[in-house]
Amino acid sequence: MKTQPITPAHIEFGAGAGEPPRSPDFDDLYHPRIGAAAQALHVFLHGNGLPPRWAARAHFTILETGFGLGNNFLATWDAWRRDPARCERLFFVSVERHPPRHEDLARVHAASPWPDLAAQLLQAWPPLVPNLHPLDFDGGRVQLLLALGDVKRLLPALRLTADAFYLDGFAPARNPDMWQPRLLRTLGRQAAPEATAATWSVAHDVRAALATAGFEVQRASGIGGKREITVARFAPRFTPRGPARAALSPGRSAVVVGAGLAGAAAAQALARLGWAVTVLDRHAEPARETSGNPAGLFHGTVNAADGSHARLFRAAALVAQREYAAAVAGGVPGSAEGLLRLELRDGGLAAMRATLQELGLPADYVQALDAATASQRAGVPVGAPAWFYPGGGWVAPPAWVRHALATPGVQFIGGVAVATVECHGSDWLLRDAGGRTLAQAPIAVLAHAAGAAQSLALLGGPSWPLTHSRGQVTRVPAQATDRALWLPLAGDGYALPLPEGGLLCGASHEAAAPDGDDTPREADHLFNLQRLQRLIGQPPPADLSSCQGRVGWRLHSDDRLPIAGAVPLPAAAMPPGQRLDQARLLPRHPGLFVLAALGSRGLTLAPLLGRLVAAQATGTPWPLEQDLVDAVDPGRWMVRAARAASPAQASAVRADGPQPG
Repeated sequence: MKTQPITPAHIEFGAGAGEPPRSPDFDDLYHPRIGAAAQALHVFLHGNGLPPRWAARAHFTILETGFGLGNNFLATWDAWRRDPARCERLFFVSVERHPPRHEDLARVHAASPWPDLAAQLLQAWPPLVPNLHPLDFDGGRVQLLLALGDVKRLLPALRLTADAFYLDGFAPARNPDMWQPRLLRTLGRQAAPEATAATWSVAHDVRAALATAGFEVQRASGIGGKREITVARFAPRFTPRGPARAALSPGRSAVVVGAGLAGAAAAQALARLGWAVTVLDRHAEPARETSGNPAGLFHGTVNAADGSHARLFRAAALVAQREYAAAVAGGVPGSAEGLLRLELRDGGLAAMRATLQELGLPADYVQALDAATASQRAGVPVGAPAWFYPGGGWVAPPAWVRHALATPGVQFIGGVAVATVECHGSDWLLRDAGGRTLAQAPIAVLAHAAGAAQSLALLGGPSWPLTHSRGQVTRVPAQATDRALWLPLAGDGYALPLPEGGLLCGASHEAAAPDGDDTPREADHLFNLQRLQRLIGQPPPADLSSCQGRVGWRLHSDDRLPIAGAVPLPAAAMPPGQRLDQARLLPRHPGLFVLAALGSRGLTLAPLLGRLVAAQATGTPWPLEQDLVDAVDPGRWMVRAARAASPAQASAVRADGPQPG
């Protein structure tokens, strides 16, 4: 589903001291003259019974409609920090169609009541692209999930269970989209038991929509010249039906199988949420398979259609950029200072710029450069225009995997091969070929590539259309190159400068199943070096023996998208009458997850998908919209098969079961 470009907020700043910023587009003030802090405290915090309601909770989730200038988030974060009885983790999810530009946000908060927090928000402020942006603060104990885009599209696409709602758009008469009764009625499907809501608006339609959504609505005393505000408590007469959810574990321990990029990302994400995680791998050391390559690239994707693939990789690249920039600052070899990707398709620079204009993608996410400018950035002549990703770059996968596995709460156990995965009560038992129990936990994440599919086959499925490819990278020593490449460069192949000198280039691609032979081939070296010559004009060295290489096998799905999420029950085990036409409705194995088939883009995808699996396992807000979750869902082939078998009845159920009512 193509998204609408983000139009940043137009902000008029008050001429006098104490005059609030104003939106000329909505002809309304961003907050009352009494001040943003006073409104946030009285209406939204106290109106939702905060801070007391989050006391001693493992996590507490707030959903806000209308991020505006971020004052409600900052006030809530400040209150959380000051409260000794605070919840362990605070999730603040906020939807905003017209976010402020970085420079406007800086001007707004130049005299912020929360200067330290405002400075951190400014430092983390993302490129304004239509995605969900998970931003971590206070060591990950506070997360702002900033949802940029149209509230009518995004609000139903969010997967979360909210404990409190902040309803804070511009006035209903000036911004009716934010206050549509139909939209407000969807809040009941996202509300936790005893959830609360608060808003400064007392409009009849707003109150009626909340009541229809299952809230008991009351008036409370107002502030700043407003006599009353609206507060509400979720008390539905019946429980709204929502997507199928995997049962959440009462314990907080997990086991991850596989210590490559996927497994390390899942383990890190779970540990950051306070879980104890055991990581098992058949090798004695982590990152011994494809994740052991000396370096790899991460960057986004631009596509005129802006479909699921482009949106997923854009979201993943932004998360990867933040993760790897922090890791590099902590000593992991790499760089997050930009990457060039040559555009070799027809249309050239004019088509590139037209695509950027249509999609409205900002320059801090991607730029279209002519060949001369790209050559200046690269440090070598390039023969085509290029996409420049300012936040792209490279990182050493083995070093990052070790960095992720060093997250407090993660234990790595190497040299153990998982043969079976069995459900035992509320736990998963992982055993070796001799029947010895290797680990037991209520949550299991299978991240060992093709081994995940083999483990699930023993449980009856599901099965996936997977293929392998053999890839080889080539390291060109410094003495064999005369090209001073400054940035990673991709196109037909890729090249990146190594810190110790020389270049890494690759990677070959051959459809082949793993055969145990990881010896580099001279023919593949030559293939990589010929592509390097086309990229930067570097001729192959006369003596190929001076080049070193490494071989790995990538796992791909037939749609070239990864597999991430809770594992569905096999079709034969579905309850009679179960709809199979939507992945989000499929019943799941409680506590069993998979993260696999990252293909050749594992560095870009792993951090975001690790977060997704961790969020699904822990019941915290998901960092992807529902349609993108569906695109990577392990049950998507089951859905396609059901639709193909009965196209006239897309809501197909098992042939021996009744039709749904």
